[in-house]
Amino acid sequence: MPTFEPHPDCRPVLVSGASSGIGASTARTLAAAGHPVALGARRIAACEEVAESIRAEGGQALAHKLDVGDAASVREFVDAAQEAHGPTEILVSGAGDLDAALIHELDPEDFAHHLDVHLVGTHRLVSAVVPGMVRRGRGDVVVIGSDVVRSPRPRVGSYVPAKSGVEAMARTMQMELEGTGVRASIVRPGPTQTAMGMDFDEEKAGPLLEDWVHWGFARHPNFLHPSDIATAVSTVVSVPRGAHVALMEVQPEAPLTKEAHDAS
Repeated sequence: MPTFEPHPDCRPVLVSGASSGIGASTARTLAAAGHPVALGARRIAACEEVAESIRAEGGQALAHKLDVGDAASVREFVDAAQEAHGPTEILVSGAGDLDAALIHELDPEDFAHHLDVHLVGTHRLVSAVVPGMVRRGRGDVVVIGSDVVRSPRPRVGSYVPAKSGVEAMARTMQMELEGTGVRASIVRPGPTQTAMGMDFDEEKAGPLLEDWVHWGFARHPNFLHPSDIATAVSTVVSVPRGAHVALMEVQPEAPLTKEAHDAS
């Protein structure tokens, strides 16, 4: 039985959607583990702030503008990252957006835009990075999915099909990449406190929350933190070669009941 060479100590990382939330936290976590990170997002100033904070703590970080909806932008980001840090060992695809709308009321152009960002944008990164991983015989691709794939929620019209497509693509890649040394993994967050959806006005947020309660999606008020998902990503890519975490779902723990609190 052939053995796998261990991961290199230093593994260059690309993170999309890295200007805030899960992406920014993931970049910080992987940089703290000793990996050089390239942070990509449309909000380049915010991305640079995150990169500066990483460098201030002794890490290696490059911020570069990235629009995953633009193939040329993806190529420029990947080229700049690999010129600065070397061939990509870890790709974390987390760029995305969220809107609150019923599917039949959502403008078709908006629907197509969200699918392009989440699904096609992930494929643009994959097509730019994974062939090199296959040639080298190793690498990790992590896509940030969502528990809406397992339990669809109403009033997030394009988000559910977009994330479903992303996870389906990752599962397909797991079959296609078997035996290449490249691992494709899904990290699936439950409710997480990020910037997505925080700008909803009462007209959008009210009906959404009412429907979520009606369908049983609001059992308790606790949310995950972006750092919780970053820890999951770091765990997935740190698993020694020869093992593969195909799917990791992370859910917020409920508040302690009075009985449990008293016992503690």
